[in-house]
Amino acid sequence: GIAGHHIKSLQTRGDIVRQRTDEEITQKEIDQLIDDQYKTYIPAGDQIIDVIPQEFTVDNFPNIANPIGYGGVKIGANFHIITGDKNAIRNINRSVEKAGLITKDLVLQPLASSSAVMGQEDLEAGVAIVDIGGGTTDLAVFYEGILKHTAVIPFAGENITNDIKTGLGVLKTQAEQMKVQFGSALANEAKANAYITIPGLRGMPAKEISVKNLANIIQARMSEIMDFVTYHLKQVGLENRMLNGGIILTGGGSQLKHLIQLTEYVTGLPARIGFPNEHLAGGHIEELAKPTYSTCIGLILKGYDDFEHNRKMFDKEYKKMDVPSALKNNGTEEVVVETEEEVNENEMARRKNLTGFWGKFKDRIIDLFKEEEDKHL
Repeated sequence: GIAGHHIKSLQTRGDIVRQRTDEEITQKEIDQLIDDQYKTYIPAGDQIIDVIPQEFTVDNFPNIANPIGYGGVKIGANFHIITGDKNAIRNINRSVEKAGLITKDLVLQPLASSSAVMGQEDLEAGVAIVDIGGGTTDLAVFYEGILKHTAVIPFAGENITNDIKTGLGVLKTQAEQMKVQFGSALANEAKANAYITIPGLRGMPAKEISVKNLANIIQARMSEIMDFVTYHLKQVGLENRMLNGGIILTGGGSQLKHLIQLTEYVTGLPARIGFPNEHLAGGHIEELAKPTYSTCIGLILKGYDDFEHNRKMFDKEYKKMDVPSALKNNGTEEVVVETEEEVNENEMARRKNLTGFWGKFKDRIIDLFKEEEDKHL
């Protein structure tokens, strides 16, 4: 999967005149029409990642989804072309090779995510897939069964973390933990009397952070991201409730509390979280059903579809990869920060008596924040 600020898209038109007009249109002719689009002029330093047909025409008959089997003299189509920076693509390929694997194809991340969280009904109704990652928020808009628009919004989870770090004067690791554990996209839903206790640096007193202030910072950035989504929908004329399927939120950033409500308020469209669990077999690792893995599941589906339809040549022997330990454990490390509401005096006294446990826990805190702390000194 590929994403990033360097991703761009453009619309093109292609036509071919058939040589054997007495025969039906074949897949080979469609492939030729698509291959011709790879000759489209793009800026030096960019590379075409994907060419996606939107709708076909056969002679004077427009809006044909699949022209195979039709008869005619001239075939044409509108295309959505996705491009990326050659160096970024080269770096991805090198990383894959260093892992002992081979890159068969590159897929735009929101397109991979969409195949994992979107059904045929969503495709026909019209939806906007908003994949909120770490560095960027990726958008893919589908209408009447066609990919209408893709865009990369240059704000995402990492920006929210940096906003918290700057606004509340905490370390980046602490900001990330607060965002994940206590963050809310709606400040009105945050409890006014709830506070988060942050360990002080090298003997300094602990810092108390208002959950309400945390939510205000998150809401400001998430509102900006959703404003960009609304802008792109207006650019392609698909605002004002034309997308009956609404907005599907996915990616790691979609797990923020109250994000659905904020999205609906800003965009005016219904919203939901997209989970990839529909395509997972029974007995799967629960962690894989989270929106964080939507792109991963989508890439597997794309690879299987290419294999099934002989679009790509695959090795007969498959390399079995071990399941990452993080997925086997099915959990994350214990949180360092905690709210005052959840910790009373009796609980604190009990913890002080557990010296063995607290000693280990304190060591983990020191290890966790030591690198960031040294940077600040």
